[in-house]
Amino acid sequence: MALSGADKLSRIGRFYQTVSVEPRADGHAVLLDGRQAKTAAAKPLTAPTPALAALWAAEWDAQVEFIEFSAMPANRLAFTAIDRVSETHAALAAEVARYAATDVICYPVEHPRALAARQAAAWGPWRTWAADELGLEFHPAQGLLHHAQPAETLAGVERLASELDGFTLTALAFATALYGSAILALAVQRGALDAVAAFELSRLEEAFQSEQWGQDPEAEARTAALRLEAEMVGRWFAALG
Repeated sequence: MALSGADKLSRIGRFYQTVSVEPRADGHAVLLDGRQAKTAAAKPLTAPTPALAALWAAEWDAQVEFIEFSAMPANRLAFTAIDRVSETHAALAAEVARYAATDVICYPVEHPRALAARQAAAWGPWRTWAADELGLEFHPAQGLLHHAQPAETLAGVERLASELDGFTLTALAFATALYGSAILALAVQRGALDAVAAFELSRLEEAFQSEQWGQDPEAEARTAALRLEAEMVGRWFAALG
């Protein structure tokens, strides 16, 4: 899911001294030197809970000489939630369902057998969880060919996503794209699975290949950056309570 605002704030010098959070009639505002922080679309940076506002404020406070928006994933997500989701709520819910149609944990490999066994042991329980807890029946594919999931399952995913408020849906869509899995994202959103553990589940094949052949520094850096984003989305869901 594309995030808004990054290009507009990257490399602007830090123009404030203090960061704080203040309750307002419409939520909890992030303040920079006592003034309301704004999104890229000049909307108030206001969260529905004090914990979420504190998450955003911590990223502003961590900036030093320049505002490095690439290092502010929670605020990038906040800008998306505030600036765009009211207009794209239905489209985001449909996007989550599209990921569910090709959910990564429904595509285990056949070979090598060691990886196939690892995926079966790690992924099977979460397909079962989706069936038992959400009433969503997912079926694993055999091989790499596309395997259509039941229409009622995809409709159910879209319904569950569409019922969420904008801040929760924004994070769910972000997590779904990060993991390549609506099942894992829904499990994290509902508190059944740790966000970083879900990230590790989503990359079992990559981890297996690294064990066999080693990992290059560029891939390691990319994985570390994505893991930080997984940590952030876990904190986001927790902050929403």
